[in-house]
Amino acid sequence: MQFSEILGQEAIKSHLIQTANEGRIPHAQLFVGPEGSGTLPMAIAYAQYILCGNTSNENSEGNSSCNLKFENLVHPDLHFVYPTVTGPDGKPVLCSDFVTEWREMLKGDMYSNLFDWHSALGVGNKQGTIRVNEAQNILKLLSLKAYEGGHKVMIIWMADRMNADAANKLLKIIEEPPVKTIFILITENEGDIISTIRSRCQVLHFGSIAPEVIAAKLQKKKGLEIHAAMKIAHQAQGNYNRALKLTQSNEEEIQFEQWFVQWVRAAFRAKGNASSILELITWSETIAALGRETQKKFLNYCIELFRQALLLNYQTTELVYMEPKIDKFKLENFAPFVHGNNIQDIFTELSDAMYHIERNGNAKMILTDMSIKLTRLIHKK
Repeated sequence: MQFSEILGQEAIKSHLIQTANEGRIPHAQLFVGPEGSGTLPMAIAYAQYILCGNTSNENSEGNSSCNLKFENLVHPDLHFVYPTVTGPDGKPVLCSDFVTEWREMLKGDMYSNLFDWHSALGVGNKQGTIRVNEAQNILKLLSLKAYEGGHKVMIIWMADRMNADAANKLLKIIEEPPVKTIFILITENEGDIISTIRSRCQVLHFGSIAPEVIAAKLQKKKGLEIHAAMKIAHQAQGNYNRALKLTQSNEEEIQFEQWFVQWVRAAFRAKGNASSILELITWSETIAALGRETQKKFLNYCIELFRQALLLNYQTTELVYMEPKIDKFKLENFAPFVHGNNIQDIFTELSDAMYHIERNGNAKMILTDMSIKLTRLIHKK
């Protein structure tokens, strides 16, 4: 991965190149950025720049064989840690057990997200975690000398998924790492990294990617004309991973839309109609039967659709990009019911539901409670 292949983030690129050129490489860095902003590609490009001895901004003047190893993600001094699930027998596993799936995902799209990774693993209702046995393996790997005699780079993707035991196990080596060892932790949720680790890292914050940058990339990669590329870029809201998915026929989003419309229609009917409560319970059972990552992804979709309705209600139509396709459901008709007096409470209920689902709460109870509360909020004046 070359710096020139990374979309936007020019200030961070320049900073990383300068620190490498001047030999001022922090031993532990925390890359914080929203999904699709390029934190993982940037970490890989930085590791390649250091390990291959590259000297230009295009990563093209270093060790050619080393650069080839990076293209295939097989450099012996580049190590990855990422969330995994337990095996069929319930026993802990290591990241190395899934290295083939990891490389295949990244070769397909370096901007892949956690949902993509869970889909590649086929985790079902499980959620990926970085466990203490992985931390022990990190200590073992980094106790060895660098294969090529230079630096060793450990990239921990979705570091907020470390459980407490793993984080505490890693703390000591992050405080006092072996010589020429570099840690790059990556997260979308800085607050979920324990403070003792966060305080020992140099933190770099990534912003969303500009629509113009995403559009230009879509024109080049997908052959889209400028108007279509810009429309998708605005819809993606700075998330290149989402932009790529929007260029494809997205059956999942159609299904999300159907569930959303079914939900809000039942919530409207439920006022003064006890039988509609049964519809909401049935709806909750349907969503509860999905995997937890799909449930969270759907709730994020709901948050965005409510936000779009609010923007339309306040006549900021230039920011509205979602166009529901469900028969007789028009966003402009729904928008008047989403306003300043209820939007914060709606967002809170959806966010709380995601929080409790992520922590293995009973999805049916959580979603039923949220749905019943929506019947009150949607009618709030």
